[in-house]
Amino acid sequence: MSVFEISRKQRALAQCAPITEKPSIDRATRVAVQRARHGKRAAEFARQETFDRAVATLVQTIPVGPEVAEWFANESLVPVTKRTWRTIAFNPAVLAIALAVAVIAGIFAYRVHEHMLDFPGAASARKLLTVASSTRSVLLDPVKTEAGALGDLFFMKHRLEHYDVAPEFVNFKAIGCRVFDDEEVHRVAQIYLLEKRMQLFLFPAEKDPKHGIAPDFDNWRYVEQEGWTGAVRQQNGICFMAAIRGTERDLQPYLNKEQP
Repeated sequence: MSVFEISRKQRALAQCAPITEKPSIDRATRVAVQRARHGKRAAEFARQETFDRAVATLVQTIPVGPEVAEWFANESLVPVTKRTWRTIAFNPAVLAIALAVAVIAGIFAYRVHEHMLDFPGAASARKLLTVASSTRSVLLDPVKTEAGALGDLFFMKHRLEHYDVAPEFVNFKAIGCRVFDDEEVHRVAQIYLLEKRMQLFLFPAEKDPKHGIAPDFDNWRYVEQEGWTGAVRQQNGICFMAAIRGTERDLQPYLNKEQP
């Protein structure tokens, strides 16, 4: 079937279309004329257009008396349709553009709101949430002890000072741990818990460029990434993060303090 197949309604519009190429003609008529020009009966329509133009030219040469001319002095033979704001607003192209702009604005507002709540080390915490999402317990060194006892292991084996598990998590059973280096986060200790496959991370805090120190905060700060949520607290220049697959609501029962 031709892409220019013309319907009965469009054929009727094409047959009575004004002999003009002005854009003031309504869209339905313009579409009908274009389809007729490229359809199966294009040759027939072209002959009809040629005949109509010849007749129009002949009619224009007929002299019109003053009495008749006076009747049409204030008349428009080809009405001009003015586009209203409603017609423009409900145009599919305009609606599509408006929807795209709204989506982009929403994403931008979400990102701005997300980063307004950021804290030093938030970027590193989000990166470690990505690590957590791809980590399985078999990839870590197996252990069978409480999470609080691993701070001594990190100090004696890896010389990591202040890599201590937060008091809220010291009694949870750990089934794996490891220490690895990251180009951005630097020295990271990771603990895999038996409790809901929760993971704990300890990593150096981000220092303030102006003062060269990392200010501590004992209230929990939250970050989210790829369906994971982390609660972060910073003490002695070391960030502690508890990560869980879920939302902030899933983490809060394990914490003594809620997000400020």
